[in-house]
Amino acid sequence: MWIAVQASLFSGLSGSALAAIPRPARGALAGETLGAGSGIAPFGSSLVSWALDPMRDDWEDKTVIANDVARATTSGRKRAQLIVLAGANVGEMYELKTSLIIGRGREADIRIQGDGISRKHVRLLLTADKAVLEDLGSTNGSFVNGERVTTCELEDGDKIQVGTATILKFTRQDELDEGFQRQMFESASRDALTQIYNKRFFLEQLHSEYAYAARHSTDLSLIMFDIDHFKLINDTYGHPAGDAVLAELARAVIPAIRTEDVFARYGGEEFAILSRTTTRAAALVVAERLRKTIEEQAFAHEGTRLSVTVSIGVGYMPNAVITSPEQLVNVADKALYQAKRAGRNRVVCAD
Repeated sequence: MWIAVQASLFSGLSGSALAAIPRPARGALAGETLGAGSGIAPFGSSLVSWALDPMRDDWEDKTVIANDVARATTSGRKRAQLIVLAGANVGEMYELKTSLIIGRGREADIRIQGDGISRKHVRLLLTADKAVLEDLGSTNGSFVNGERVTTCELEDGDKIQVGTATILKFTRQDELDEGFQRQMFESASRDALTQIYNKRFFLEQLHSEYAYAARHSTDLSLIMFDIDHFKLINDTYGHPAGDAVLAELARAVIPAIRTEDVFARYGGEEFAILSRTTTRAAALVVAERLRKTIEEQAFAHEGTRLSVTVSIGVGYMPNAVITSPEQLVNVADKALYQAKRAGRNRVVCAD
């Protein structure tokens, strides 16, 4: 059996052994054609890896050539983007259109919650060769690279501050850069199994949304739910069945909530939905709809039908007993366990 040599193998070689290993000529890096006897493929024409026969002690003097290597290509066209550097949703990327408004209100094309951000804070006007930022009379002003502006033509790399803590970077990126940035954000904020938000991202949003709701006395609801008898599913059908249930549950919930709601895996078989501008009564309607949706969902694993239900707890603001984001979680979590004790597969709201 032949195996590709990993970089870690070189760490155990002596200096003399390393010196004996042939190195690619400079022409390989420049894309020049090398001689047939060089044992090195032209750079960019194929993927080359050293090969080692595990049954021998000496290095093989041939290379393994991998054919049909996919090449990363781009159109060369760079698109204007905004990347969040500080504030809520750090790392998130927004593609810019011809004209759009940034603010915290429903009228905004890019909605950002944060201290000091106006409902309609700034407008970005984009043409083929330039981008212009225009402050829309915001209460706390708009800043580019630390200077307050009313109108400003943006250059690649400019830092835009809106509110007290939100900083956006203006940049132009090709498809590879854009894909990398998006992948980095998704990796940091998404749960690998369910592909919904993870607990770290949820807690960041919780603190931001709580601060806004407390300051402006607006409605904020938290729905927490837990799969009933989940351990029994794992014990009876195996952990792959449990994983399948978690992933399918997430897919079933997404169409039943708003796009602006923060839906996250809080831990294990427990989930959370943070819903801004949602009253206690509206949150109860959503929670009951979720309970019924999951109860009626056709869960199955390897041909076996699985019966799945959830117990749901609801917390809400404004609420005199809630004075911190952690208390909002505690209140909703206690309501969830009241639902468990009351027989499961039901909704309980904190009073």
